[in-house]
Amino acid sequence: MQITENKTDALNRTLTVTLEKADWADAKKKKLNNFRAKADIKGFRKGMAPMSLIERLYGGQAMAEVVNGLISDAINKHIEDNKLRIIGEPLPTEKEFDNDWEKGETLSFEYEIGLYPDIKIDVTAEDAIPYYKVKVTEAAKKDYKSNLLKQFGTMADAETLGEDDFMTADFEQGETKVEDTYVALRSMASDELKKDYVGLKVGDTKEVNVVETFANETDRASMLHMKKEELAAMDPVWKMTVKSVKTFKDAEESQETYDKIFGEGVVTSAEQFDKKVAERLADEYQGESDYRFNMDARDYLVDKAKMELPEAFIKRWLLAANEGKFTMEDIEKEFDAFMKDFRWDIIRGELMKAHELKVTKDDMENEAKRYVSYQYAMYGLSNLPEEQMKDAANRILADQQQARRIYEKVENDLVFDYIKKTATLTKKSISLEKMREMNK
Repeated sequence: MQITENKTDALNRTLTVTLEKADWADAKKKKLNNFRAKADIKGFRKGMAPMSLIERLYGGQAMAEVVNGLISDAINKHIEDNKLRIIGEPLPTEKEFDNDWEKGETLSFEYEIGLYPDIKIDVTAEDAIPYYKVKVTEAAKKDYKSNLLKQFGTMADAETLGEDDFMTADFEQGETKVEDTYVALRSMASDELKKDYVGLKVGDTKEVNVVETFANETDRASMLHMKKEELAAMDPVWKMTVKSVKTFKDAEESQETYDKIFGEGVVTSAEQFDKKVAERLADEYQGESDYRFNMDARDYLVDKAKMELPEAFIKRWLLAANEGKFTMEDIEKEFDAFMKDFRWDIIRGELMKAHELKVTKDDMENEAKRYVSYQYAMYGLSNLPEEQMKDAANRILADQQQARRIYEKVENDLVFDYIKKTATLTKKSISLEKMREMNK
């Protein structure tokens, strides 16, 4: 067996693998014997079919498996022995050899490999990267407080029905009566229809065409406690009597409300509430600022590295690795964005190695808990018990795909923290609206 390497350019190589009959003969014979031992062929006892028949039935398969194994082993050994840092996998070229698979004494194959570039990239105080800071305004604090009080508000009785209110009502049609059904104005088919209901009071009656008013058939059936077929067979017009009106009332500033929002005893006065709101806003803005910095730092270092890559090979590799999922046209459309991420992955790896930055088990658990906390907060749940947070985090880390995503996030955080501490940050003030426009 012989393997030769041809340097196409700095980042592309072709490998020619030549096999002699002596390389595959014994391995093929052994594989055919395995086929023979397992073959259950009509007219012969299991494992006793003649080798000539086994050769005719399985010879091509055995030869292909043996040759592919020899090629793979040879290429992998060459890559390891020569310490080649290859991108993706070796790909067969389109070069055709006059290979006689049945009677030939030699077989030749050619493969293309793409290499990672040797880069030296680091961060120093001479690297100036912008860092945008958003100021917490009084208007922002006022809006944030209002949203918190809405979030922790409660239902209360009301005199008349408003656009955002709810009611309980009885529906009657002949002998049929449905009592205390729940009706939300927001579920009505249009704003024009809602106007006919705004202002209704307890005890008021109204004829309602349920088909016109409530467009969703499932909602109609649920509201009137019927199956869809039953409701479809009835007249759509019902007499509705308002039983109660409910409105959503914002929570009042009180110790009970403070405890619900922040945990018991954390906030005990309006001044502390104001301070806590400012802290939360600052944390949110910090996240926006850090996200922008990370994007700017990544772009800055990708540009600084001026990294050449074997792009033609990478396109071929992406097409082969995602066979059937993408066309070359699809790959071309997304290629620039992919390469930007790919270049950053290389730079991140170099900085991790150069500065011995390590992802620890604690890093993974803490990031998973942060993710869990964020998910629960979206549903208005905060201050969860530590044990519950830990269990949820462990479930996430048990999922291979999610664990890989979290690992990459932690790696990015470690590298960006290093950049932030080392580079010169040129601080700039910016409005929240402008920051969010930039971060879209």
